[in-house]
Amino acid sequence: MVNLEIKQLTPELAGDYFDFHENRAFTDHPEWSHCYCLAFCMDKEDDKEMSREVKASGGGRDALHRALKTRAEKFVANGVLKGYLAYADGILVGWCNANDKAVYTRFDFNEEITAFIRNAGSGRVKAINCFCIAPDYRGKGVASALLERVCEDAKADGYTAVEGYPRLQDKYDPFDYTGPARLYEKAGFSKIAQHENVVVMRKEL
Repeated sequence: MVNLEIKQLTPELAGDYFDFHENRAFTDHPEWSHCYCLAFCMDKEDDKEMSREVKASGGGRDALHRALKTRAEKFVANGVLKGYLAYADGILVGWCNANDKAVYTRFDFNEEITAFIRNAGSGRVKAINCFCIAPDYRGKGVASALLERVCEDAKADGYTAVEGYPRLQDKYDPFDYTGPARLYEKAGFSKIAQHENVVVMRKEL
């Protein structure tokens, strides 16, 4: 376990957030370095609008990256994109996307899974959609510390529960951004529903 300082993402910390995604989060998978954890906040109209912008800018990876960053900047500024940042010795090494469950337009690109997650459980729920930990800090308790902070703040803010949506995997998958089920089990979460390989892990507060 490393010594961590965990902060909520705010517009003032947006520079750290973008630096993390672009330069440290995905050194083992640079093709993911401009995702900015946006997918959960974007609906079909957002997708179409962004496609039009990319095409109008000449297309290509650079145009796509600019369009994604523009939206990420807007979502951080207006509070649609929320979560927690984990710092080790002043360096941002981990991120957790966590917000009111009602805010997310989707939980997966698969609409059936999104509908399943949206309809599972009840009450005022804080949802966790993604963990992203810098490669050198994986397996050192960063995700657990982020999860603990999410639960603490959710309880203080009057939420009735926290949910996560891990995928059950037969083997390690580097794209397992939702975190493994055992991460939630260690933190006192219980499985309340399952659809295919997706489970809803929930902790009552």
